[in-house]
Order: sequence, then C-alpha cells, then structure tokens
Amino acid sequence: MPTRDAKAVWKGSLPQGKGTMTLGSGAFEGAYSFATRFEGEPGTNPEELIGAAHAGCFSMALSMLLGKAGYTPTIIETWADVTLEKVGDGFQITRIQLTTEADVPGIDEGAFQMQAESAKVNCPVSKALAGARIELEARLKGA
Repeated sequence: MPTRDAKAVWKGSLPQGKGTMTLGSGAFEGAYSFATRFEGEPGTNPEELIGAAHAGCFSMALSMLLGKAGYTPTIIETWADVTLEKVGDGFQITRIQLTTEADVPGIDEGAFQMQAESAKVNCPVSKALAGARIELEARLKGA
C-alpha cells in the first residue's frame, strides 16, 4: 500500500500567523489561520480536512461492505462534523458525527444499518481517530 503525504507551512505567531496546507498529490491547497480554525473565517482548517478524509473513507468502506453482502449502492453521501473542544490546557477532537444517506437497491433497513455500523467501526480513518467519540446517523433513501 502507498504512503500518502501532505505538507503544512505556517508563518508567524499563532494569533496573527497564516499558513497553507497542500496535499502531496496536488489535488488541494488551502489557506488556514487562527481565524479559519477558531473564528469561522473563510479558509480551511485541520478539522475540516479530517472530516473530509473520514467521510470519504467511511463511504468507500460502506460501499465495499455492501458489495460483499451482494448489494450495489447507487449513491452514498456522507457528511462529517468534527468537534474541536478545549480540554484541560489544550484542545482535542472530542466528537465526530458521521451522517450518511445511501440509495441501495434491494436492501432492507436492518441489513443497511448493520453494514453502516461496520463501516463506521472498521474504516481505517475511524480506527486512526478512535480517541474521539464517533457517532453515526445512517439513512437509507427510499426506505
């Protein structure tokens, strides 16, 4: 399996500094700062990128598990809300809320929920983020 890389450059102090994050593939480069991370200013932040990675990993894992169970999803859409909170003297990602909607012809609700829960627990990004509480709301379209 390949090793993936990314780069972050930060210039200046924490409150006034600015930086960029770049994916090694070149598919994304985004500006980040104290204000984009903590004050809602335009730009990206580490938690947003973690959320994108988690949503993507979960969606792929769910597709794989559904396929192994004999189902082919038409579409899987997943959102990840990543909560960063002050804990003690620092900050910590405490919670990740995954919300997924999928159109999976022929599957019943119980089988879908079982596969979604398995994807939540077993996708590699979930395993890497096991220190956070990971919650899942899975909705089957058309059910």
